[in-house]
Amino acid sequence: MAEGYWIVSYRKVLKPDHLAEYSKLAPQAIINGGGHILARSPARFIAGAGIAGLTVVVKFDSVDQAIATFESEAYQASLKVLGDAVERDFRIVEGTE
Repeated sequence: MAEGYWIVSYRKVLKPDHLAEYSKLAPQAIINGGGHILARSPARFIAGAGIAGLTVVVKFDSVDQAIATFESEAYQASLKVLGDAVERDFRIVEGTE
């Protein structure tokens, strides 16, 4: 079974205080769901239509595990705190085997 990855690109941060609170809650929800945070930083190199904002990459053992963690009560609670504080692109993709 292929691994699952969360790929998150933050385009704009509108309410930094909300993002800071989300950032306190979300990692534990991700870890509890079996995720491993591989990267969390602004882009170091940009090409094409890339954006220099914060990028997060999280690895899970499977796409199903990644989806289950996103849908978990703990992660959904962190999203409520985040609310409309950011504009971001969130994707779950399947790794190659």
